[in-house]
Amino acid sequence: MAFSFKEAPWYMQAVVFVLLAVVLLVAGEYVPGLPVASARADLQALHTQDNQLNQEVSALQVYERRYSEFSQEMSALNNQLDTLKTIVPDEKATDEFIRLLQGSAAASGVQIRRLTAQAVVSRQYHFEMPFEVQVDGPYYEIVDFFSRLSRLSRIINVGNLKFGGLAESKPQYPVRANTTVTGVCIVTTFFTMPDGAATAPPAAVAKKPSGAVGSR
Repeated sequence: MAFSFKEAPWYMQAVVFVLLAVVLLVAGEYVPGLPVASARADLQALHTQDNQLNQEVSALQVYERRYSEFSQEMSALNNQLDTLKTIVPDEKATDEFIRLLQGSAAASGVQIRRLTAQAVVSRQYHFEMPFEVQVDGPYYEIVDFFSRLSRLSRIINVGNLKFGGLAESKPQYPVRANTTVTGVCIVTTFFTMPDGAATAPPAAVAKKPSGAVGSR
């Protein structure tokens, strides 16, 4: 006698349908090549790729913060370099140096009678550029002149001072009535070594002829 599925009890039909659904679900999940399994594999690959990208982004964020720090440090170093170039310029800048001397002398009320360039001296990392300077004026104005030189943006050293009273020196040129001191000193400024000149000795600066630099 033939058995018909339609004639089976309803609960048996339900069990068969449930078992069939389970089989189809398991097959879709785990059998390679089926749409559900492929979608699951693609989703897992996307999750893995997302985790890798998140790790790379985290690493790049660290470099981004470090780049910001490096940029700030570079800006500070550039500002410091600009300040150092003002204190010790790259070049001689002789004209600017003479203007600084004349400005300080005029502000202090003293007169520079002579400014004679001496030979440039080579050091390991810089050059020394000395000048013999003859000045006269009232004693306290001379002191103020040297004080002003010490406050200039460019480094200036003063040495070998040889000063005396006006009566002892007996200058051959007219001086102001309140002048009490006259004498000479060596005023030295500095500039850094130019590129490619580390091994080459600098040429000596020719002495300038004596003459009045400025007067009031």
